[in-house]
Amino acid sequence: MSRTTLPLPRFYDPRHAADWGYRPDATAVATAAAEWKTRHAIKPSAADEARIHLLLIDVQKDFCFPEGALYVAGQSGTGAVDDSRRIAEFVYANLGSLTDITTTLDTHFAYQIFFPSFWIDAAGAPLTAHRVITADQIATGAVRPNPSVAKWLCNGNYAWLCKQVQFYCAELEKAGKYQLYLWPPHCLLGSDGHALVGAIHEARLFHDYARGSQSWCEVKGGNPLTENYSVLRPEVLTRFDGAPLAQRNTQFIKTLLAADAVVIAGQAASHCVKSSIDDLLDEIVAHDRALAKKVYVLTDCMSAVTVPDGKGGFVADFTGDARAAMSRFAAAGMNLVASTDPIATWPGL
Repeated sequence: MSRTTLPLPRFYDPRHAADWGYRPDATAVATAAAEWKTRHAIKPSAADEARIHLLLIDVQKDFCFPEGALYVAGQSGTGAVDDSRRIAEFVYANLGSLTDITTTLDTHFAYQIFFPSFWIDAAGAPLTAHRVITADQIATGAVRPNPSVAKWLCNGNYAWLCKQVQFYCAELEKAGKYQLYLWPPHCLLGSDGHALVGAIHEARLFHDYARGSQSWCEVKGGNPLTENYSVLRPEVLTRFDGAPLAQRNTQFIKTLLAADAVVIAGQAASHCVKSSIDDLLDEIVAHDRALAKKVYVLTDCMSAVTVPDGKGGFVADFTGDARAAMSRFAAAGMNLVASTDPIATWPGL
């Protein structure tokens, strides 16, 4: 494994990180990678004695461009666009050090418990995004699940559905991590917004071809009855009647724990990144707390969710949540690093 920082390849254009329509030519990338591998004597990833696994969380168009359904702008307004550029450049610069790359894919359908389409108010009117739903609101009938989903979701048993969603919200509130928050429809399977950012997809392909590696995608979020911020597990695992609702991603947990180092970046720092690292930390604590030191968080390659109010402020700003989480991760022994710092200078590497 090489710890040498490599130059950016000639074909790379940082402007593509801000271009929704950019699509890399995989054949051209493979040709460039073959030449790059020879020029810089890049060895196959299978030869790495220490395996560094780069986990890129939800670097999808709907999160990473202003045109997206749920753009992660951060407080700067250019958050995810800047992050995508830095992520791509990090991959190129550390091509010889990164063994494996996994990208998660937030994957949804028209009706999910966290979409407005799933809910109506007491009068039967649809709800809107960027609001919280509580167990008490369901109990009083102020909000209720859309009856039209009951037929295909639970064989028409609307009473069962009402009990389940109230139980779900109560479980969320009891866990203390989140309340049920309604998001605008995003990352719908088959949509343009579901795809990876072109500049990042290009970088991972270049890594694949230069190092003889097979990057992987972990799909999450398709269960209509639970949120799935984390790649490692849904927010709620059981139904009100005790039956299983969803399950932990045990195979991928094993993959991450087996790596010598795990590097994490992506969107959003306040939600899917935070939740994924939280769950990874839980797994680490259950095995060996000392393993936390092998986790490296690229703090300059992630942003928090913000919802502008059109007046220079925010309807919602989760920056504080992200900062508090990063402090907690550092206190647990994880490493907060910058993508521009050479990997050779990172603690433990």
